[in-house]
Amino acid sequence: MSNSSPLKFTPEVIGYPLLFVLVLWIVFWIESRFGLNFNSYGVYPRKWSGLRGIIFSPFIHGSLKHLFNNSIPLFVLSSALFYFYRNIRWRVLIFGLLLTGIATWLIGRASLHIGASGVVYMLVSFLFFKGIFSKQFQLTALALVVVFLYGGMLWYVFPVNPEISWEGHLSGFFVGFLFAFFFKGNPVENKKYDWEREDYSPENDPFLRQFDENGNFIELPKELSEDSLSENAVEEKPRRIKIVYTHKRSSETDTK
Repeated sequence: MSNSSPLKFTPEVIGYPLLFVLVLWIVFWIESRFGLNFNSYGVYPRKWSGLRGIIFSPFIHGSLKHLFNNSIPLFVLSSALFYFYRNIRWRVLIFGLLLTGIATWLIGRASLHIGASGVVYMLVSFLFFKGIFSKQFQLTALALVVVFLYGGMLWYVFPVNPEISWEGHLSGFFVGFLFAFFFKGNPVENKKYDWEREDYSPENDPFLRQFDENGNFIELPKELSEDSLSENAVEEKPRRIKIVYTHKRSSETDTK
């Protein structure tokens, strides 16, 4: 059974990603409004108490700049996921979030890791590699767009800045790469032309019947041409214009 489906825009394509981003902003507003600090709910590697951060850390951000930098790519990439991969979108998003958090807990430094950037890197990696592996022009085009917009993020999977959780970035990137292999099948329906169908016969193609075996154009017989016309097509006959001349003989009084 094929899991492909025709692409169609629905409100949920941007509705759920927008809701996801909105939750991030609500959490940050609650922290700012009531003077709270949820950083302790982040991922703390190799401590049992740090396991709760696997679920909570993507919704916690240390500053407005941190939140803003994650919000736009998270909305754009998750919208692309929901549009092009609607049959597996929830599995990719939910399991990607969880596995990214687990990998960060395993390899991260002894520090609190917060933010949705791990999920962003997971989406970038999945959309890129899945698009390349699919060999489907729409998904490949999406992969190239992702590289154009967010290709520079690859630099931050390395420890270039001690204030950035490169472990979370690397974890998300690796999880997205694995998902590109794990989720098989082409989620976009491939449209087939007539000549790509199994029952296609070149002898019955009205266009090809106008050429001989050497590719030279040949004029079809009149009756064959009429048979190839559509049943609803009506041949218009040329209009005939009839001109009648009347000769009037002049009388003798007119000539004097």
